[in-house]
Amino acid sequence: MVPFAGWSLPLHYDQGHLQSHLHTRRRCSLFDVSHMLQTRVYGRDRVKFMESLVVGDIAELKLGQGTLTLLTNERGGIVDDLIVTNTSEDHLYVVSNAGCADKDLAIMRDRAAELQAAGSDVQLEVSDNALLALQGSPSMAQVLQTGLSDDLAKLSFMNSITTKVFNVPGCRVTRCGYTGEDGVEISVPAGRAVELAEQLLGVPEVWLAGLAARDSLRLEAGLCLYGNDIDETTTPAEAGLLWTLGKRRRAAMDFPGAAIIMAQVKEKPKRKPLSCGYGRGKAGAASPHSPPYVPVYPGTVTSGCPSPSLGKNIAMGYVEAVHSRAGTALTVEVRKKQHPALVTKMPFVPTQYYIVK
Repeated sequence: MVPFAGWSLPLHYDQGHLQSHLHTRRRCSLFDVSHMLQTRVYGRDRVKFMESLVVGDIAELKLGQGTLTLLTNERGGIVDDLIVTNTSEDHLYVVSNAGCADKDLAIMRDRAAELQAAGSDVQLEVSDNALLALQGSPSMAQVLQTGLSDDLAKLSFMNSITTKVFNVPGCRVTRCGYTGEDGVEISVPAGRAVELAEQLLGVPEVWLAGLAARDSLRLEAGLCLYGNDIDETTTPAEAGLLWTLGKRRRAAMDFPGAAIIMAQVKEKPKRKPLSCGYGRGKAGAASPHSPPYVPVYPGTVTSGCPSPSLGKNIAMGYVEAVHSRAGTALTVEVRKKQHPALVTKMPFVPTQYYIVK
């Protein structure tokens, strides 16, 4: 168990990090991510409220559809990355990172109060639900379908439904996750969370997984970790996250930091995100929570670990734009020793997100 964002969370379980990681890729694993902030936004002006804080086009979301978006500040920096879902129950469902929960909630409450004072109809409600993530292809769908009356084959990536899961009512099932695999996050009433977890773990191929596997899985999938790879000093343009900006929002420039961000879109940022493979270290030889790896070229590596799936070391970070092209050879410094590295395209491991055709 380790401290994380004010919580005590499992780093790994009996099987260890390496086997847990590989099991998620080959079968499926259950992650307890209840430390994340879940918020519901009600009122006829809920979309106006959300779009005053984030860069995404929330108005275009269909019922049940969600999107990854960025909460930005007036300097164009990323305050947090969020998932916002337009539910069919007349509210927006927002999931925030645990480490950003306090500041996110303060920002949302302040903005809601401003809009309410101006006559807008918006209300916030913090959910006390637990959040369980079942991740892995193809086992996740097979395991979960046995406890659903709904047809999981009709639920596409980044869409959600409210349903009964293994006889636990009032669960929100969202087809998403942080591993690159086909998976779901289940928002479940806190009093029934253990019951649901035990039902899922009653299937032999479902293993519990902790923070170590969560970190190495997301890095292989090329997914950013807030506080490491992105933060309030990083803009969407610098982070390679311009795809989160809705077309209408770009034209309207009505989100925090829009002038700075859109200027970077035109001028191109001086530094760019990179991904690279380096060295010949045996996978599993070091913790994914090791100190940062620093390239010799101007820049910094923000995440790095031995890849259990690939058997080599991988990393994410930033370098000057001139060094960012795929195939560029770099040298990285790891614990005061230099190692050759190669800039590659992300993700390192192909993603398995489920898209309804």
